Amino acid sequence: MSELEICPVTPGDAEVLISLARDFHREDGHPLDPAVEPGIRKLAAGDPVAPTWIIRQGGAVIGYVALSLGHTILAGGPDGFIDDLYLVPAARGRGIGRRVLAFVEAEARARGYRALHLEVEIANTRAQRIYAAAGYEASPRKLMTKQL
Repeated sequence: MSELEICPVTPGDAEVLISLARDFHREDGHPLDPAVEPGIRKLAAGDPVAPTWIIRQGGAVIGYVALSLGHTILAGGPDGFIDDLYLVPAARGRGIGRRVLAFVEAEARARGYRALHLEVEIANTRAQRIYAAAGYEASPRKLMTKQL
């Protein structure tokens, strides 16, 4: 298996990041609204509160991962939300997702994060198994969202 590269996005990655995000959100059953594309371009420009990486293997783009910074009083400091972790279908089932999670966790620790959160579709049992094996647990709380 060729070397896995997880590199910070650059402005030149904006269109590939948008394409990957479209694929991910379509696959998850909630297609990406074109109105959010300027926000994805902001990530590619290096938004400091949402570090994002492109994942490559053998020079080919195989996915991306985005981490959003927050703060938790309960855990006593900064926390992060793995907003998106997407691998193209051909890259799945080879342990790459686990390696990407380990990378993100190391990045979060280096930044002083006290906790990491993620959201997974209820029907995506494969991803749930991967996250559970990495130590993520279902929260006794319910995530609630309001679009602004």
